[in-house]
Amino acid sequence: MSRTAFITIAGRTNAGKSSLLNAIVGEKIASVSSKPQTTRTRITGIRNIDDVQLVFFDTPGLHKPVNKLSEHMLDTVRESVSDIDAVIFMADCTKKINESELKLLKSLNDSKMPVILVLNKIDLLKNMDEIAPVIADFTSKIKFHAVIPVSIKENNGIDIVIDEIIKLSSESVHYFPDDMITDQPEKVLAGEMIREKLLELLQDEVPHGIAVGVEEMKERDDKDILDISAVIYCEKESHKGIIIGKGGSMLKKASTAARIELEDFFQIKVNLKCWVKVKEDWRNREGLIRSFGLSDK
Repeated sequence: MSRTAFITIAGRTNAGKSSLLNAIVGEKIASVSSKPQTTRTRITGIRNIDDVQLVFFDTPGLHKPVNKLSEHMLDTVRESVSDIDAVIFMADCTKKINESELKLLKSLNDSKMPVILVLNKIDLLKNMDEIAPVIADFTSKIKFHAVIPVSIKENNGIDIVIDEIIKLSSESVHYFPDDMITDQPEKVLAGEMIREKLLELLQDEVPHGIAVGVEEMKERDDKDILDISAVIYCEKESHKGIIIGKGGSMLKKASTAARIELEDFFQIKVNLKCWVKVKEDWRNREGLIRSFGLSDK
């Protein structure tokens, strides 16, 4: 009999949730950036190991909501920790547990949900003795199914995380085809790859106000080329100028980096065209949040 497990990955921003998902799945399906709140919606990743299908939900990082978009992001976290088999709670081992982390962990404990604590970034510690007080701090407050120190950057400990999740799987049919790694539409994946490159290149005040919509994605009939047309939305005219850059230099740099990653992912030559448009204060406009696919409501 085949087995399945549904697991939500939760935790504070920049703990490494998306990096863990990508490492487990074996493909880059979630955007990764040092900028906070990179993940805006729930992203599904799928990994099949023998007869076991593991289905992961990557969620936005815990943060203080400052607009309607961030409220939707936190709603996504709350909704993603119900009707599942377990939660992987990601934490940065170099930082102390904060109030939002503790609140979510206590609610999970109250619901009797198995929680695997994954303490990331052990590569930043001077020696492994430093991890003991961190583990003691977490376990003194919350009961965990397992506690696993890892370094996603160095691919250390990820196999242990997978082993623990497999133990929590139960007999069930597989809900996704065995060759499927995500339920994200290709247009969404492409848009996120473009947004990630912008996050890497732009100033701190600009990235949170960016959304990317892929309007066209079509393979040519006569050539092995994938044409992608994308619109980059920002909130201010001044931000538009920063995104485009002097003589179009910034937009060209981001587009080139995104094209290289798109070609690697889709395994085809890509012709990428990007435009920049202003949608003022879109993060507080429900209609635009929905149109960008950032809300299920």
